[in-house]
Amino acid sequence: MMEPIVQYKDVHKSFGDVHVLKGINLDIRPTEKIAIIGPSGSGKTTIIRLLMTLEEPTEGDIIVDGQNLWKMESGKGMKKASEKHLGIVRNDIGMVFQHFNLFPHKTILDNCVVPLVNVRKMKKSEAVELSKQMLDRVGLGDKYESYPTQLSGGQKQRVAMARALVMKPKIMLFDEVTSALDPELVGEVLEVIRDLADNEDMAMVLVTHEMDFALEVADRVLFLDEGVIAESGTAEEVINESDNPRLQDFLRRFRGE
Repeated sequence: MMEPIVQYKDVHKSFGDVHVLKGINLDIRPTEKIAIIGPSGSGKTTIIRLLMTLEEPTEGDIIVDGQNLWKMESGKGMKKASEKHLGIVRNDIGMVFQHFNLFPHKTILDNCVVPLVNVRKMKKSEAVELSKQMLDRVGLGDKYESYPTQLSGGQKQRVAMARALVMKPKIMLFDEVTSALDPELVGEVLEVIRDLADNEDMAMVLVTHEMDFALEVADRVLFLDEGVIAESGTAEEVINESDNPRLQDFLRRFRGE
């Protein structure tokens, strides 16, 4: 079995007096596709924001490809990671956000080119070529010179995916990427994610409310409840077979039963 590319070791996160994550232990394999489900406030998004270094753990360790993300070695043992260390370890991680986070005054091509030039230090001509390839991949080859305001929500989300993909991540994080979209636009975004799940070797972690989609693409589903992983297994085991009463209540409420 492959060594995990990500390990959460007894990870806790508090915001003031609110204990959001309560001892998360989780291994993610290099090509594994994981869906995280659960009620609002259960800590789903916090798990991936810690991995993207958008939030810092209160306790515990996160290991990425053998390196401690939030801590680094010093002459006296381990100390808090520097921004440089965080940036180096984070280089292998891409994230697609619920609300796109695009530069509104740049074309969608430039939205993809900028991180390649500024972060990867790639030549502009090479960055443009790679960005065009990824925009083609997500079905936006005719929109290079368009601006985000000229696109639908589904198209904006596909730009956000292309921007993450150009960085060649080993781990891709998706934070409820369809929840801000009109229902008729959800399918086009899920189709791109489905293609990535089928054809890319990278690990993927999806925080989602799309249960049917989780059943289709996830190797493993985690049910988060009150800051702990209450259920973990195949999509079929968790969504269709578990008798966990909290999970059953969540699924009933989610399905409007």
